[in-house]
Amino acid sequence: MTLSILLAVLCGAFSGYYFISDSTLGSIDTLSMSALCFLIFLVGIDVGINKHVFKDLKKHGVMIILIPVLVILGTVAGGVLSGVVLGLPMNISLSVSSGFGWYSLSGILLSNLHSAEMGAVAFLTNVFRELITVVSVPVVARYFNSYSVIAPAGATSMDTTLPIISRYTDPEIAVISFFNGVLLSSVVPILVPLFYSI
Repeated sequence: MTLSILLAVLCGAFSGYYFISDSTLGSIDTLSMSALCFLIFLVGIDVGINKHVFKDLKKHGVMIILIPVLVILGTVAGGVLSGVVLGLPMNISLSVSSGFGWYSLSGILLSNLHSAEMGAVAFLTNVFRELITVVSVPVVARYFNSYSVIAPAGATSMDTTLPIISRYTDPEIAVISFFNGVLLSSVVPILVPLFYSI
């Protein structure tokens, strides 16, 4: 899946450089915003379709909320530190980090808010987060604890990285992982523009 995403980006960059004129830029913005709304709609369907998961909410108590809150705080702290090290404006580093692994959404949002270059940075940052998760989950699950595997996944813990988290942990962690992804996915469209406006 990651390979197909990277190929799509490369094909898009190639097409934009050689075939697409500047006059079509307005249409591309409209199309990307429509695709973004459709993507968020599909996430909502994914949440609503898993009715049994809502029954497990009470069972896990405070962990359901505590883990995503700590993931948000850790990611934002990492964004601040990265911004200082790289000399980026604070609003940019916070906006990029608050994509929480949702590369398609954060890339489009920052392209619209700032520039295509910053959208590409957000996209790649979050793609790398997913790749690091895929590689690190077996190690983290073995040497730390099962809850720790959820943090690097961020918003992807409800979809693309959920199978690997489920494989190396247990069904209880998979449920918490799903809720973590739902909550983080819900705040990405709020936090990216909010941090950018600081």
